[in-house]
Amino acid sequence: MAFSLMLLGGMEWLLFGGCGLALLLAPLLWVVMIYNRLRTQQVRAQNAFSQIDVQLKRRCDLIPNLVETVKGYMAHERGTLEAVINARAKATSALAAVGGMPTNAMAMTALAGASGALDSAVGRLFGLMEAYPDLKANQNVLALQEELSSTENRIAFARQGFNDSVMRLNESIVVFPASVVARTFNIPTMGMFEADAADRALPSVKF
Repeated sequence: MAFSLMLLGGMEWLLFGGCGLALLLAPLLWVVMIYNRLRTQQVRAQNAFSQIDVQLKRRCDLIPNLVETVKGYMAHERGTLEAVINARAKATSALAAVGGMPTNAMAMTALAGASGALDSAVGRLFGLMEAYPDLKANQNVLALQEELSSTENRIAFARQGFNDSVMRLNESIVVFPASVVARTFNIPTMGMFEADAADRALPSVKF
């Protein structure tokens, strides 16, 4: 009988200890779950930005070919050609400043602005090309125009996917109690890739 009471008492202490351990571990498990969710969303947003990064680099690679192809026909449009090259250089520099890690809101804003300025410069170039019939029939120019148009479409789709991922991450970070975990482990919000409304419109190109 005494043994049974001792066994019962031991089980009660074991149960009590187990409950106490569970209470101690519960906050830790809660923090781990929130941390993993935030890091997963962060990785997804970074991956979404990598899709933009690829297309922006592709566009920057295409533009020197375009300028080289048209400059022989447009000797009197030197200012426009230089504007395109300068805008391309600024966009390339802004892309390098982000460095594939879109956690700096100011760098992302600068990139969006530089990308929009490059869009505008290329649009003005295409507008001037309308006055050159030989260019409108040049197969290399047609191919480059198609490549640039296709790339712009990919950038637009990639930008939307990235902004959606960033919105989900940022919403999670600012909502309590996940905000406490984000501050503790230094998980920052990300800046969206948003150009000005005037820059978002693709140039109208007719060959």
